[in-house]
Amino acid sequence: MWKVIFYTNNRLESPLVDFIENLPKKQGAKVLREISLFEKVGINSVYPQTSRIIGSEYKDLWELRVRFGKNSIRIIYFLHIKDTFVLLHGFKKKTNKIPKRELEIAKNRMMEYKNRRS
Repeated sequence: MWKVIFYTNNRLESPLVDFIENLPKKQGAKVLREISLFEKVGINSVYPQTSRIIGSEYKDLWELRVRFGKNSIRIIYFLHIKDTFVLLHGFKKKTNKIPKRELEIAKNRMMEYKNRRS
């Protein structure tokens, strides 16, 4: 079994937990089910459930994809240590490409998380 950690900031707030809690009830439940499944299979998850983020500036970032009808929810994460994933950021994807703003939020959270752990 893999470990899944929700990123928390310096005030011990988790923006991803807040995002999930503010989704419509059925969507939030499905996101939590997908995270639970991800926790069981880890790196054995394959496309289309997970996908590496393309671009050298986003090295180490991956996305967990959750489809809900026409809606697509993305959770950006990274593998922190050999069996632990850190879920950084969630958003509703409305375009073909992941918006740079969303990627930058995730990248900054990953860097901040790694800096706190070193």
